[in-house]
Amino acid sequence: MKIKDAVILITGASSGIGAATASAAAKRGARVVLLARRKARIESLAAELGNALAVECDVTDPDQINLAVQAVIDRFGRIDVLINNAGQGMNAAVEEINIPDFRALLELNLIAPLTMMQAVVPSMVKQAAGTIINISSGATLATYPGSAAYTSTKAGLNMLSAVARLELASAGITVSTLHPFMTATEFYQTLQTEHNQAKEQDNKSAVVMHSPERVAQMILKLIESGEAQSDLVPEAYGGSYRE
Repeated sequence: MKIKDAVILITGASSGIGAATASAAAKRGARVVLLARRKARIESLAAELGNALAVECDVTDPDQINLAVQAVIDRFGRIDVLINNAGQGMNAAVEEINIPDFRALLELNLIAPLTMMQAVVPSMVKQAAGTIINISSGATLATYPGSAAYTSTKAGLNMLSAVARLELASAGITVSTLHPFMTATEFYQTLQTEHNQAKEQDNKSAVVMHSPERVAQMILKLIESGEAQSDLVPEAYGGSYRE
């Protein structure tokens, strides 16, 4: 799919990968829709980008999702691309995973992307065209202590994407999955884990982290290519990426 003039809906657009992708897409001539809970941030970004729409939305709330999607249709008349980017991490040993926290993580990382997909697919079916990009995690390509809760939600997203790609192909809808590597965003600050541990992990990872802008460019390439999946994970960490 071409980026220019496409209506691109991005969740988790208030910072990090989401905000960087919105900026990169807007520079390429796309009409971007910013979804996030932090209203002030997305409104400020939308003002900077120009032909953009900011919609306050908690993607774990189906009613808010439906209202947001309708707002996009009302404004632009169509949705060409959905980028399911909103998510959160958790670091805990299996025996220490807090079950209520894990349920909340499942809601955000797996159920919310499914709900978003279900909300936009009818419009894409009518158009006989559409692209869905699900942002997974490079951590699903290997096994790390403390990652079970987070990677199990993202592994579920991987399978959801693969099956959706198979089911929706005949309707002209392409579903793709991106596996970013460690990225310099607010991810570690919002990680559900002991704060000092998260800060230490963030500091150790700083030397190998990718910028959100690098991830954004890979997302745009995936929209254009329609490939099933792509990754930014170095070969040493289980991926296929080479500097």
